[in-house]
Amino acid sequence: MIRVLLADDEPLVRAGLHLILESAPDLAVVAECRDGREALERAYALRPDVVLMDVRMPVLDAIEATRRLLARSLAPPGVLVLTAFDADEFVVDALAAGAAGFLLKTTEPRELLAAVRTVAGGTSAIDPGALRRLADAQRRTAAPRPGASVLDALSEREREVARLIADGQTNAQIAAALHLALPTVKTHVARILHKTGADNRVRLAIEVLRAQS
Repeated sequence: MIRVLLADDEPLVRAGLHLILESAPDLAVVAECRDGREALERAYALRPDVVLMDVRMPVLDAIEATRRLLARSLAPPGVLVLTAFDADEFVVDALAAGAAGFLLKTTEPRELLAAVRTVAGGTSAIDPGALRRLADAQRRTAAPRPGASVLDALSEREREVARLIADGQTNAQIAAALHLALPTVKTHVARILHKTGADNRVRLAIEVLRAQS
């Protein structure tokens, strides 16, 4: 059973998310929280597998809550951030703090359930459309960076895997698409992250999308 902690300051949103999550036989909501500080306290006490929280909350936002949670926990949960915005600067900060991924609040219920399972399994979950718009927003505001593309250091197979990561594909989906064994995909992903210096799949995906534009 995957244990999920919910954090959102809007009661109706929490209620809706609770119903969606509890509709799955393998998921259970262990707590609902109204702000980041409460989420942090309950996460320390309950040790859920996944913390699903809104990026903008009172008292303590998801960014600082994620940073503190991952810093103090020996076996931290996967943090999945929800945002109502396509290109929210807070999302980048949340990912830098260690969040496993992010979804838009317009995400379909089945995609939300799949994302929670993915994060519980130790893999990042990202909304592909939002990721592209986020990469576009960063490209427009960032200073030009001379030099080689992030893809130049990769082999042809690694580039294929990196592009599929940028499309929001999980390791299992990449394995199916490229007709590879799952352990082989995991090895490719680890090498790609090492070669590019990306600290997680989401950062890598943003860099790949920027390189392709």
